[in-house]
Amino acid sequence: MIDRGKFNLLGVNIDAVDYEAAVLRIVRAAELPSALGVSALAVHGVMTGVLDRTHRHRLNQLELIVPDGQPVRWGLNWMHRTALRERVYGPELMLRVCGAAARQGLPVFLYGGTAKLLDHLQQVLCHRFPALQIAGVRPSQFRRLTNLEKQQVVDEVLASGARITFVGLGCPRQEVWAYEFKDALNMPVLAVGAAFAFHAGQLAQAPTWMQRLGLEWIYRLWREPLRLWKRYLLLNPMYAGLLMLQKVGLRRFDTGDTVPPAKEVLYG
Repeated sequence: MIDRGKFNLLGVNIDAVDYEAAVLRIVRAAELPSALGVSALAVHGVMTGVLDRTHRHRLNQLELIVPDGQPVRWGLNWMHRTALRERVYGPELMLRVCGAAARQGLPVFLYGGTAKLLDHLQQVLCHRFPALQIAGVRPSQFRRLTNLEKQQVVDEVLASGARITFVGLGCPRQEVWAYEFKDALNMPVLAVGAAFAFHAGQLAQAPTWMQRLGLEWIYRLWREPLRLWKRYLLLNPMYAGLLMLQKVGLRRFDTGDTVPPAKEVLYG
């Protein structure tokens, strides 16, 4: 088990952990219970924090950010000698947490996506983990929530008896959601990105060999070029260039150089 703490990657604090350590921290927080904001960040997720000081503040207030993308893992190893042997892929982390939740009797809540997606996702998870208790689900409204609606969501999740909440709203909305809801829910809130769509069968994952070599972005770009071309063709080279500058000391990235949100942005 590896849990070496947080490290500065372009001003964003990323945890050098493996799956076992991440799942253990999530389960422990669910059992206490205590608030635990969790996100699995690939290059795009890191760069949202690099380019937006307010969002960087949110990310750095999350208790656990795992290296979802291979380039993020490579960056930790290169910059900080963390010797991580594998990334902590969001969709796989979700499955492992569901398995642990099933064994420990910890009910889960699914937030985000469409009602149809959530229906398929529930079927898949219950088939794979027969003992898993899905306490409730709520589809996204695909817009900002009012303060009243936020409280209604909090009340619904708490009343369900859930001990862990999974959020699939896409980056960066789901990280905003985790930041804004984790304390009110007082439980682990996991922003797991495309995991909902992957596991529900609505979106194909890259072949394992491409994931292992850090080429997943090519596969996703091929599948969704109009939506993802800016993310990969602009942000990936920028990430590599800035990482080089940080490594050689030509540019410093201060994790405290952030701007707290002046007003909540309640995505739902």
